[in-house]
Amino acid sequence: MMLKLYNTLTRKKEVFKSLCKGNVGIYVCGPTVYDYVHIGNLRAYVFGDILRRYFKFQGYKVKYVMNITDVDDKTIRGSQKERVNLKKFTSKYEKAFLEDIKEMNIETPEIMPHATEHIKEMVTIIKKLLDKGIAYKTEDGIYFSIDKFKNYGQLSKIKKKSLKAGSRILKDEYDKQNVNDFALWKFYSPDDGDVFWETEIGKGRPGWHIECSSMSSKYLGQPFDIHAGGIDLIFPHHENEIAQSEAATEKQFVRYWLHNEWVLVDGKKMSKSSGNFYKLKDITDKKFFPLNLRYFYLTKNYRQKFNFTWRNLESSKISYQRLKNLISETPNNGKINKRYLKEFENAMNDDLNTPRALQVLWKLIRDEKADGKIGTIKKMDEVFGLDLLKEEKIKIPAEIKKLVEERENCRRKKNWARADNLRKKIKIKGWSVEDVGDGSKVRRV
Repeated sequence: MMLKLYNTLTRKKEVFKSLCKGNVGIYVCGPTVYDYVHIGNLRAYVFGDILRRYFKFQGYKVKYVMNITDVDDKTIRGSQKERVNLKKFTSKYEKAFLEDIKEMNIETPEIMPHATEHIKEMVTIIKKLLDKGIAYKTEDGIYFSIDKFKNYGQLSKIKKKSLKAGSRILKDEYDKQNVNDFALWKFYSPDDGDVFWETEIGKGRPGWHIECSSMSSKYLGQPFDIHAGGIDLIFPHHENEIAQSEAATEKQFVRYWLHNEWVLVDGKKMSKSSGNFYKLKDITDKKFFPLNLRYFYLTKNYRQKFNFTWRNLESSKISYQRLKNLISETPNNGKINKRYLKEFENAMNDDLNTPRALQVLWKLIRDEKADGKIGTIKKMDEVFGLDLLKEEKIKIPAEIKKLVEERENCRRKKNWARADNLRKKIKIKGWSVEDVGDGSKVRRV
C-alpha cells in the first residue's frame, strides 16, 4: 500500500509523490513567541513530528522547516507591556517552547528560521507584487488586492463574491479594517516603538502572512511538497500565503496541504476566559509525564477533533505505563517480525492512522506466538517517538521504599500473609513488587 495523505486543497486522500525522488520538503507553521504554547499547539507539533518521523522511517531524506514568528502585533504589544526589547521578550518564550518540544520528544527540525532574520526576502516578494500591480500602497502600509488574484479561496473554498467589506471573517488583527485586502507591510507607527526596518519599500515591519511565504520558499523552493499546520490556519493565513506566493511567482506554492483538527477541553473550545486553557506545565504539575500526553494524542487520527479530559489523560497514562511494563518483560532475539511491521506500515500509509498503528503494536505485544517483538517495537517507535525501549530512571518515594523493606522482613520471617497484604497496599499506591531471588524489583504500575 502506498502512502496516502488527505490534501486539504483537493479535499481527498491522495497518493503522495515527492517532487524529488527520495526527498521531501515539509514546512510547518511554528509558534508566535509571545506566550507559552498550550496543548492545542502541542498537538500540531506532535503531528508534524510524526509526519517527519514516518518519512524518515520510509527512507526519505527530509528537510523539515518550522518557523519562529518573532515579530507581529502580539510580540510587539507583549514586549512593550513588559518594558523590554523585542528580542529579549521573544527569546524567553522561544526558550520555553524549545524545552516543551524536547520534553514531548519532538525531534528538532532541520531548519528553524526567525521572521526577523528574513526581512530582505519579504521585501523581495512585496516588490514583485507591487510591480505586477497586485499590491498597492496606502498611508499605513502595503496591501494585497485579492480581486487581482483569480484563484483566491482555493484552499478554504471561500468565494470572493461572498465576502463583504469589513466582514468579521476577514477582519483579523493583521488585515486592514473595512476592506478584504490583507497587509503585506505596515508602515512605521509610533505604537511600534523601536520595532521597524528601513527598506526599499519604506520604513516599517512585515505583515504576518508574508513571513511564512518568504521563509518556506527560501529553504524549500517553490513549489514544495508539504505545508502543515492547525485547521485554524486554513483561513486567512494559509489562503493568503498561497495568494501572495503564487501571484509573485506564477507557480504553484504547495502540492499537499495537511491540517490537524482542534483540541477541545471537556467538549468545549479551549480559552483562558473559560479556565480550561492548559500548558504542558499544567500537565506535569498533576503528575503526568509529557509522553503520557504524546501517547494520548496518538490515540486519535490527526484529522479528528481531540477531546481532552483529565480522566482520558489518566487512562492514557495507565495504558502507556502498562505498555512499557509488558515490553520490559519481553525477550529480545534480535529479529524483526515482518508481518506485524507490514501491518503497521499499512496503518500509517492510510493518512497516518496512528490509532490503528497503536492497535497493531498492542496486538504484537499480546501475541504469544509472535517472534521478533523487540526489534519490531524498536522500528515502530522510530515513528511513535514514545521511548518504549528506554529504561526509566524511577525515583521510588520514601513511603513505598518503607513498605517494600517491611515486606522483605516479612518474607524473611516467612510471614506470607502479612507480605501479601503489603504487596496489595503497595499496588493501591500505584507500584508493583516482583520477587527476584533474595530481593525484589519495584516499578510503577
